[in-house]
Amino acid sequence: MKNQFWKKEMQYFGSLLFLVLLCFSLSACGKRERYQDQFTDVFNTASMVIGYEESEEAFQKKAEQIHESLLHYHRLFDVYTDYPGVENLKKVNEEAGKAPVKVDPDIMALLKFGKEMDIRTNGKVNIAYGAVLSLWHDKREEGIANPEKASLPEEKDLEEAAKHCNIEDLILDEEKMTVYFRDPGLRLDVGGIAKGWAVERVAELLEKEGAKSYLLNIGGNLRAIGKKGDGTKWICPVQNPFYIDGEEDNPYAVSGEIAEISLVTSGDYERYFTVDGVRYAHIVDPETRYPANRHRSVTILTKDSALADTLSTALFILSVEDGKSLLEKIRKEDSLEIDAMWVEPDHSMAYTEHFLNRIDAE
Repeated sequence: MKNQFWKKEMQYFGSLLFLVLLCFSLSACGKRERYQDQFTDVFNTASMVIGYEESEEAFQKKAEQIHESLLHYHRLFDVYTDYPGVENLKKVNEEAGKAPVKVDPDIMALLKFGKEMDIRTNGKVNIAYGAVLSLWHDKREEGIANPEKASLPEEKDLEEAAKHCNIEDLILDEEKMTVYFRDPGLRLDVGGIAKGWAVERVAELLEKEGAKSYLLNIGGNLRAIGKKGDGTKWICPVQNPFYIDGEEDNPYAVSGEIAEISLVTSGDYERYFTVDGVRYAHIVDPETRYPANRHRSVTILTKDSALADTLSTALFILSVEDGKSLLEKIRKEDSLEIDAMWVEPDHSMAYTEHFLNRIDAE
């Protein structure tokens, strides 16, 4: 009896040891390491991808997919450059005022989203505002290249261009997949929405393929998929415009953590030029036809990167109070969690009620 008892005990402990070793082995096999990749050829900005995978090969495969997808969208939505074999928005701008132009389904999807966002932002983000934006784009490029000769667009040119910015003249035929401009002078510019839209599409692709732990940082558009490999959230510092200008010592306006969400910032500290000591950034207020200067930056926190990108542009133009009202309206209509942070020219900051709590801000 005694021998049988010990025999059973040894069998039990042997089975238990086997299970422990098996779990340890499976855990080791499934361990995910941190990898990252960087590139600078999409949406005219520096980008970084961080991911946790079981092997570098697995990560590089996804990183290449991310890069190729973003490069596809970058070329497709470019209104200034031709690319071999790509029928992009530059071609649409050149030909859609003469006759309907057949477009890629991704262009159609983006333009549909753009028309919806024009309505929801009360025209603050208008993808049909390209005639005015192109004037500012050209002056910005000239001013950056030759600061001593930097100048503003002529007022008469801005007034004339503004006559050709009615988004109702943008005719989309989804059945035939064509775009037509009822006003031949209309020009598209999707800079306020395209990067966020593209980032969200890439995030959806990654999630569909089983990605569990990735952070996309596409020129300040942060999109978190899951958490880090150790189960903690992603660190998400927001740049301090005054540090970039050399006026403050703290490099970050705020530093916090995110997971399963987008954090997108629009500001005046990267794409701008200066005339007579005045900074002119890239976000233009359709009401004044001049670059907005109410804020130094606006950061949006919400799940969808496309919506976050659009709203960071809209709120950069609006006052803090009007921006909060717009967010509240969209929250109620879509049952979404959306929060924002403003960095003001007087060095102060403003927040929606839950912004700091939602990013676990330090």
